[in-house]
Amino acid sequence: MTDPGREASDAASVTDVPAPARPTFSIGRSSVLLASGTLVSRALGLISLIILASAIGLNGAAGDAFALANQLPNNVYSLVAGGLLSAVLVPQIVKAGLHDDGGARFINKLITIGVVVFAIVTGIATACAPLLVSLYADAGFSESRLGLATAFAYWCLPQILFYALYSLIGETLNARGMFGPFTWAPVLNNVVAITGLVTFMSLFGGADQNRNVGDWTAGHIALLAGSATLGIAVQAFALFFFLGRAGLKYRPDFHWRGVGLASTGRSASWVFAMFLVTQVSGVVEARVASTATGDASINVMKYGWLMFMLPHSIATVSIVTAYFTRMSAHVRDSRLDDLRTDISSALRSILLIMIFAAVGLAVLSFPFSAIFAPSYAEATSLAAVYLAFLPGLIPFTVFFVLLRVFYALDMTRAAFIIQVIQTTFFVSGALAVGAGAESGWIAKEWIAVGLALVLSAAVAVQAVLSALVLRRPLGHLDTRRVAGQALWFAAAAVPAGAVGWGILQLLGGVAAGAFPVADRFGAIVSMIVAGLGMAVVYFGLLWLTRNPELRAFGQPLLNRIRRRS
Repeated sequence: MTDPGREASDAASVTDVPAPARPTFSIGRSSVLLASGTLVSRALGLISLIILASAIGLNGAAGDAFALANQLPNNVYSLVAGGLLSAVLVPQIVKAGLHDDGGARFINKLITIGVVVFAIVTGIATACAPLLVSLYADAGFSESRLGLATAFAYWCLPQILFYALYSLIGETLNARGMFGPFTWAPVLNNVVAITGLVTFMSLFGGADQNRNVGDWTAGHIALLAGSATLGIAVQAFALFFFLGRAGLKYRPDFHWRGVGLASTGRSASWVFAMFLVTQVSGVVEARVASTATGDASINVMKYGWLMFMLPHSIATVSIVTAYFTRMSAHVRDSRLDDLRTDISSALRSILLIMIFAAVGLAVLSFPFSAIFAPSYAEATSLAAVYLAFLPGLIPFTVFFVLLRVFYALDMTRAAFIIQVIQTTFFVSGALAVGAGAESGWIAKEWIAVGLALVLSAAVAVQAVLSALVLRRPLGHLDTRRVAGQALWFAAAAVPAGAVGWGILQLLGGVAAGAFPVADRFGAIVSMIVAGLGMAVVYFGLLWLTRNPELRAFGQPLLNRIRRRS
């Protein structure tokens, strides 16, 4: 890679304190910081989803139209850069930290290129809003619903630029070992979104007034979609204030020759291809799901997926984000033994939490769904989709860790090939679900459930293939130890889940009108009581059986408490 520090013309563009050659942050403290910010953000995000469901409903024309339009910027951003930024930026910025300026000029040029490229992409995508809506919507969308979705899309698609800015600056800060701003900035986004939704309901009422396409005016559309976009913008621009604390002073730099991205471009091309293939899955999923409009459809799948991502975002992303920077440094310095140690440690730490989450959330699926659903019928349809997603939680977690290893090793071509196999598997299954519904073999209300099950199976295939491929460069992944710990966690999670289900039955069960599903208050109380009961059993069993992963986490806390007392 060309050293951007050789260009004298760049000398005045950035002032910087050179970064250390190796990350010096604590994985534990960094993970806790990331998890705490994510927890607050996700809690506010859940509140935002609850208010959104109250405002426009779950099963309805307007809800599906907004869900499709508000997903478009994510799809376009993922297509153009999504994982590209996290895949390429962190390893390359870690490498650039060895330059004579600590990588400052490299970062300065990188941000400038990103802003220019994504401004152009955002403009083109917004102009093509009608085409994008038509691409993702099936014939199940009427002309009026397409029109509403397109109107939403014009307001939502500018989010592409703000998502890019958030990732560019956030991953830059992460690579410098400053994780707090990246994880706490979404809190501002959720505050803005909640404010917009509360204002919307105060002016235009709830789901009964806004469920149908004919209920919507230009004012409705501008307030709902505009506040969603404003939240993403605030989230992005807030990060600029922290560049100085990371030793960087950003100024636009358009001298791109010798930027040092030649090797980055080769890696990026495979990541781009990978996310291009991923979008095929997204288009097929949206088109098949949209045929079930009126039942569990696009909006229900969106809510189910966000519920699925909650424990992943809090635990997996928080831990892996901290590990990824260190993994990249291990690869840079040819320390593969340390890389293998970090992979095993990351997987064991994450599975300790995620196996409990998978069992516990399956038990709590009905009250969890009742928090968002205005009616019991909508709660049951959401719970069914959610339960179909949950089998994929563990393989999704494992794959997320291993994908970062591919990125750190610059094995993006192999990751692309695995993605092609996963996409082929999913698309085949999704089309089979659609064909089954069209022929009458599958009821329309079960289309979303079928799609979620297919996705869970596809992710499992992807995780297994990733582990097998990584054995070639790394030799082993400490599989026996990781699998042994996973079985230990599962052995504690099963009786914990049984206790949680028993508590729900004592509270009235999950039939229509029962306390855990009758309203949001009952659902939240039931989740707290049953969740605490399951947590006590799960962690109690692991502690009594002297599980090393839990002991390693809990013993320092106990020692600190004893010293203070």
